[in-house]
Amino acid sequence: MTKARLFRLSVVLGSVFMILLIIVYWDNVGTAHFYLHTSFSRPHALGTPPTAAQDEDREDLLDMDEFLEKLLSSGLRQNGPLNRKMEQAPLQGSSRPVLDNLEENVRGYDWSTRAARVSLDQEKLQAERRRMLREFCANSSFAFPAKERSFDDIPNYELNHLIVDDRHGIIYCYVPKVACTNWKRVMIVLSESLLDQGVPYRDPLDIPREHVHNSSTHLTFNKFWRRYGKFSRHLMKIKLKKYTKFLFVRDPFVRLISAFRSKFELENEEFYRRFAIPMLKLYSNHTNLPTSVSEAFRAGLKVSFPDFIQYLLDPRTEKMAPFNEHWRQVYRLCHPCQIDYDFVGKLETLNEDAAHLLQLLKVDRLLHFPPSYRNRTASSWEEDWFAKIPLAWRQQLYKLYEADFVLFGYPKPENLLKD
Repeated sequence: MTKARLFRLSVVLGSVFMILLIIVYWDNVGTAHFYLHTSFSRPHALGTPPTAAQDEDREDLLDMDEFLEKLLSSGLRQNGPLNRKMEQAPLQGSSRPVLDNLEENVRGYDWSTRAARVSLDQEKLQAERRRMLREFCANSSFAFPAKERSFDDIPNYELNHLIVDDRHGIIYCYVPKVACTNWKRVMIVLSESLLDQGVPYRDPLDIPREHVHNSSTHLTFNKFWRRYGKFSRHLMKIKLKKYTKFLFVRDPFVRLISAFRSKFELENEEFYRRFAIPMLKLYSNHTNLPTSVSEAFRAGLKVSFPDFIQYLLDPRTEKMAPFNEHWRQVYRLCHPCQIDYDFVGKLETLNEDAAHLLQLLKVDRLLHFPPSYRNRTASSWEEDWFAKIPLAWRQQLYKLYEADFVLFGYPKPENLLKD
């Protein structure tokens, strides 16, 4: 039995070694930049004693972890000068962002030069946000879809919003309509995953918007299977254990208003064809619609906010395809009950939270978070936007997004849910 175990272990370690060698040579950003600080072990299910075979498998995984830690730590030492050079790079400020997109022009920027005030209570605030998240995830009386599943049960395609920076040991789960464009820019600068004339970007605002949202720019968990094969889940767990994980959220109803404004009030060809045409046909009884968004706008054919809400509540919508990421619930994008986030930021306190996070990550000398939008959709607009939405629809909509309200500490909008 001992010989069989040793043979199995040697095969596993040999395979890992070969895979890692290939990764180191093939990937610009790979596992050679792991930041490993503590040991990692895979717990067995509570109340179920492990069998002898499970004990052997777990010991093999622990041996693999020890091997990975030694190998990858040596990779860190070899890459030390590169990281030190990055830390010494001076801050380069841009006087303005790249405004080559209508949405960016419509939104506008706040060019105030005042430094964001970091509250003295930031640590307490973060502790409270994380505590609330953990408590509601552990509360058996509070249920929502997929809450009880394990991390291993989450399909790879649902992990596509987790962006990894191996250089600094950071994982960011991006939520559309929550400053994700600028946080993606920050991740590109930190990971050096995009070059401009052979040189990594140093200022987030120098990065064109079309490159920011190009999926090939970022290393996400969804790409692990292609890179690491059968070791993907194990490597994900190692990174989730070692790295600093963060996300930013906002009031769920306000996020919906913001999504509607940017995708249906502005001319967006993709969203017109994929979503506006079906909505106009189903809920506004329009036929023979123009094929282009510019023609539709000239004819005054636009999706209304009630059309959009009806689309979200229509049971046929999810049967056809999962919600688009711009209005998909945060708990479905970032899996906060399966992933223990170290930092929960909010758009309502973006400047303070961003400054505090960059300090915690020890990268505040490398870059500043880009200026926030001047006309950000305000929570005070909710009553006006929902005034023409029937009460029953509002109540159904709250149930649809209730988990996001509760998990992230947003108060129930009682004024919208009662006559």
